[in-house]
Amino acid sequence: MPQPATSTGAPDRAQRAEMQAEQRHVDRVHERLEVMRRHARAYEAEGHRRALFGNEGGLVERDAIVYQAAVWLRRLDSQEEGLVFGRLDFDDGEIRHIGRIGVRDEEYEPLVVDWRAPAAAAFYRATPAERMDVVRRRTIRCVGAKVTRLDDDLLDPDRARSLELTVVGDGALMAALTRKRGAAMHDIVATIQKEQDLAVRSPAEGATIITGGPGTGKTAVALHRAAYLLFNERKRFESGGVLIVGPSAVFVSYIEQVLPSLGEHTAALRSLGELVEGVRATRHDPADLAQLKGSGALLPVLGRAVRATPPGTPRQFRATYHGHVIQLDGHRLDDLRRTVLHRNSRPNAARANAETALVEAAWERLPAELRERRRTERAIFDRDLRDRSDFELFVQQWWPYRTAQEVLRMCGDPQTLARYAGRHLDRAQVEALAESWRGRGDDGARDFAVEDVPLLDELAQLLGTAPQEDDDEEDLYSNLFEGSSVAEVSSWADRTAQAGRRDRVRESFAHVIVDEAQDLSPMQWRVLGRLGRRATWTIVGDPVQSAWPDPQESAAAMRVALGDRTHYVHELRTNYRNSAEIFAYAAQYARKAAPEASLPDAVRSTGIPPEHREDLESAVDEALAAVEGTVGVITALGTARATASRLGARVDAADGRLVVIDALDAKGLEYDAAVVLDPEEIEGESPAGTRTLYVALTRATQRLYICRPGSGPRGTDTIAGAMTD
Repeated sequence: MPQPATSTGAPDRAQRAEMQAEQRHVDRVHERLEVMRRHARAYEAEGHRRALFGNEGGLVERDAIVYQAAVWLRRLDSQEEGLVFGRLDFDDGEIRHIGRIGVRDEEYEPLVVDWRAPAAAAFYRATPAERMDVVRRRTIRCVGAKVTRLDDDLLDPDRARSLELTVVGDGALMAALTRKRGAAMHDIVATIQKEQDLAVRSPAEGATIITGGPGTGKTAVALHRAAYLLFNERKRFESGGVLIVGPSAVFVSYIEQVLPSLGEHTAALRSLGELVEGVRATRHDPADLAQLKGSGALLPVLGRAVRATPPGTPRQFRATYHGHVIQLDGHRLDDLRRTVLHRNSRPNAARANAETALVEAAWERLPAELRERRRTERAIFDRDLRDRSDFELFVQQWWPYRTAQEVLRMCGDPQTLARYAGRHLDRAQVEALAESWRGRGDDGARDFAVEDVPLLDELAQLLGTAPQEDDDEEDLYSNLFEGSSVAEVSSWADRTAQAGRRDRVRESFAHVIVDEAQDLSPMQWRVLGRLGRRATWTIVGDPVQSAWPDPQESAAAMRVALGDRTHYVHELRTNYRNSAEIFAYAAQYARKAAPEASLPDAVRSTGIPPEHREDLESAVDEALAAVEGTVGVITALGTARATASRLGARVDAADGRLVVIDALDAKGLEYDAAVVLDPEEIEGESPAGTRTLYVALTRATQRLYICRPGSGPRGTDTIAGAMTD
């Protein structure tokens, strides 16, 4: 019986033949891709032709067609790299190629099956124990349209011999694990493992909860799940909107190319600092202040701030009518405010009611005999008073439309905040909060802290929406692009680059994906609960990595946000990022923070343990020399800026390979080498410091350096001891 040919070294004759055969198929696929592009351009031209009809309907139809054609073209253009990445050989001799999008030939027969289609599931799920009729699984690596590497997994050697299949390469997973990292996250569409695929293809309904330790691929799974849902229920999720929430702007920048690389341009990517319209917060408050803002303790304070009479408003109303002076003092105005807000608790939405109440109170101030004589003139009185410019000005000053930013900035005055706080806050808390809000937001609300964003959202809900004049053209485009199935992937940079258009935030989404969910405060969960009140959910996190001091409190807030939705829970158990040596060292901190926690298993060993260094610059230079890819210097929150300045020349010279980042913003990121500076400072910076240090120590894929300036031999002994425990 013939034996399956194997090749694992330099390309031999059999391997070259396999690569040439795959190249012919890839060439044919790219030829069809170009035909699809021509069809898209023709569709775009048809849209412009429709505009020649010259009526509004023709223009709207043109815009819809042109936009759809542009989305189609962009989807096709984004698939040049690695369009075909897999192949399955089945028992019956069928060959099925797997790729980023589906491509068919002239007879409408599949040349490539979209990785999200049910027909592609075996590429991710087949194992020697459960082959799903698969004999050989092949991963095809391409640069552009050129095949550069093949890696095979043989699932049935006996059947492979009968089919005379050649086996080449070292296995796709290990090849991917040793690939150097860059500044942006890569998709894992060619190397999704079975446990990951089960989470990707979890039911669209309810809430899918994906847990797992560092390096288990949680983020990649969440993003591939977004692409999977959009493929299988495109109309539902494109029109309803998909929101992907990450922990930081750095993280969003890191992941924002993954979905386009998978053929999807239909999602909103936002960091926790970007969940409120017009705000982009990137800095964090100190740990104690962040906990106060995030815990929900300020909810009654915010409610009082919204209902209270704004500082500087008029304390007396005065008008004349037919020679009679009408006056309302401050106490009466306060009574009116309370009455109006009792009926409609949202001040911005209640101004019309406030104006009516003011007119009624003014009428009641007229002498009784005048009111009796002129009872039939009540409508005239109302119209006359409302038409006066001084009355309109008074209403604007007495009952101003306010933004959440204005209210929070107003709380930057300690005396004002103390009045609203009552017994809910002590003096030290009032002073700390007021100091954090004083003067914030004056430059377009860019200087608020990430922890302020949920407070701003809460205030916006309490204030209500002020009536706005209709903008017919903007409404037209809003309906066209936001209410239909032609939304698109957008990060903060995308949205702010569109000059002249407001940064609109949907009131709700059809699906919400939350990454690093273990870090969310109760207040942040309140924001997401509102955005996802009608949504299905994907929640991704690891309780052991939680930066919130009370993980149980955060978990309870998550349950409130999810409501009574059905939960589908998936645990990822394999750490593909860290070497066994790096993870063994980091795991001691995980066990210290959560002794009963389930930790993942690292799949590879390098023989290189974490190393101790005293001098930061030397450690950075050594790391840059040791790896080809990226190096991350991870610091405590309070020292990141100074460290970045200290290493500025090296960062510039490293041409994008070196970054300095604090341990909170390092969440979800990975580097070929990591230099963790002053681990004890990271650990002592907050009540969750041990878990945060665990995060910092698990960012490296190849080399880990622990830098303790001035620690001497004791630091080295500490690491050696940890590695031998």
